[in-house]
Amino acid sequence: MKKKELIVLGLLIFILIIINIVNYAKRERLKANTLVVVEEIAVKIPINSARIDELDVLPGIGPALAGRIVAYRKEHGSFKTVEDIKKVKGIGSKLLEKMLPFIEL
Repeated sequence: MKKKELIVLGLLIFILIIINIVNYAKRERLKANTLVVVEEIAVKIPINSARIDELDVLPGIGPALAGRIVAYRKEHGSFKTVEDIKKVKGIGSKLLEKMLPFIEL
């Protein structure tokens, strides 16, 4: 590759990284705002029926973990107790504690 091509490629990579950082920041800000709204109106997310995008707004839950929750439900059926969500890989006692004010069966 020529020097100009390398410079252009480097700039494109830099721009893509910046775009990813900005999108991540926007998503986290939206997630925080959504949690405030949920907390203010005292709505709890039903873990036995919520979609991935609904679970994704919970503290500590991203799209991958939300997907694992939905996949676990499909494979094993509904959660019997709220604490049963700890059976999902990646959810432990500390994360459950953060989520408890925002979830229900």
